[in-house]
Amino acid sequence: DRFLWLGCLLYAVLFTALGWLKYAVHRNLVDFGIFSQTAASAFGCFCNPIEGSHWAYHFSPILYVVGIVVTLFHSPLTLVALQAVAGALVAPPVYGLVRARRDVTAARLAALVAWLYPPLAGLIFGDFHENGLAPAAIAWTLYAFDTGLVLWTVAGAVIALCIKEDQALFLAVGGAIGAWTFRGTMRGRVAAVIALLSAAVLIAFFAVVQPHAAVNAAISWQPERFYAWSAADTRGIAGGMAARLGFLLLIFVPLLFLPFRSPMIWLAVAPLAEVLLSRMPTTFTLGTHYAGAWIGYVLVAFAFAARRILTARVSIVLLACAVLCVLELAVADPLHPGMNLRRVEPRDVALDRFLNDLPPATSLATQEEAYTHLALFDPGARLLPESPDRPIDACYVLIDRDFPASARLQEYGAALSADVLDGRYVRVARNGEIELYRSSDRRCH
Repeated sequence: DRFLWLGCLLYAVLFTALGWLKYAVHRNLVDFGIFSQTAASAFGCFCNPIEGSHWAYHFSPILYVVGIVVTLFHSPLTLVALQAVAGALVAPPVYGLVRARRDVTAARLAALVAWLYPPLAGLIFGDFHENGLAPAAIAWTLYAFDTGLVLWTVAGAVIALCIKEDQALFLAVGGAIGAWTFRGTMRGRVAAVIALLSAAVLIAFFAVVQPHAAVNAAISWQPERFYAWSAADTRGIAGGMAARLGFLLLIFVPLLFLPFRSPMIWLAVAPLAEVLLSRMPTTFTLGTHYAGAWIGYVLVAFAFAARRILTARVSIVLLACAVLCVLELAVADPLHPGMNLRRVEPRDVALDRFLNDLPPATSLATQEEAYTHLALFDPGARLLPESPDRPIDACYVLIDRDFPASARLQEYGAALSADVLDGRYVRVARNGEIELYRSSDRRCH
């Protein structure tokens, strides 16, 4: 269907363009830098200065594939485009699932809903993250399972397992459900294999890979950040429940709650629980990478429900979903265009010009605006510390006061000023509001 593939192309081009503009105006955050350095070092240390080895944090062999593409096309635009393509490819399996039981108009409308779905748009527009690849992998895997394509089902599951360790948990649960539901059939046996394979990945990562990598890591997998509820957290549970309810409304109202009309919604329980049980609201805030955990399962449940609607009504219902998606984008846009999209200003040009003149492989600590533009090309670039109590672990420090809203500049600016007064760092270059400091440590001379 030309409509489907032309829509995929337009979606990918649109989000590549939006992502590139966001990058050009220095609106990327730490994850973009982390994944730039990890992908660039995929066939070396597979690491970045913030985490150390990425294996200590996540099971993401898929980043080796990303690393190959980044090596061939060594540009930040590569990461932006890869995530945009991954977002576009969520629609074809949704289309296929609906087309199997309903007419082409219904299938096209279902694909349109997927492209317009605000949580997916927020995920794809966000910083590149391995989670951005998950919805397409899950949707294609479940489409292959539904159509009886055994080898493609297993291949899709393997790809999903290579994205992030939480997909192993979700597929273990989903595989067990499928093995029981379709017991005694080929589908049941395939589901059982996927469940066992997923369990093996979980055990291998947490028992072998992660502990080994964590020995020399700067930081490692920290579930307590999300799930170690304190007394203070529980006292704010009322407000937290309201926020979670609002989140659920934002993800299900545009779909007219159709996913709940399909048993496939059970596959979304574990992914949604992962974000809803967290004590940190970031996980259930649209526009963050955490949405990648559950979007694929929810949209597949939506497709299964849509194809059960009577032919005479299905197009009307799906058109209503598309309209609701547009309305949500208008009133609660997870892209936050007013904050993330603007024209390129002289400060953007000046910062990029200054960064381009730095020597390669410089050990340098800086704020987000500079770190995200250095990361792909400089393995020694890192962020300033989060806490003013922590020392800077870099020979050079770069700050740009033309970006006063920078979180790291606000958090560490006073501490850096103290270091300069004490002589630990000396200014060696300045261009407008951009300042470059060098450590007085002999090892940095």
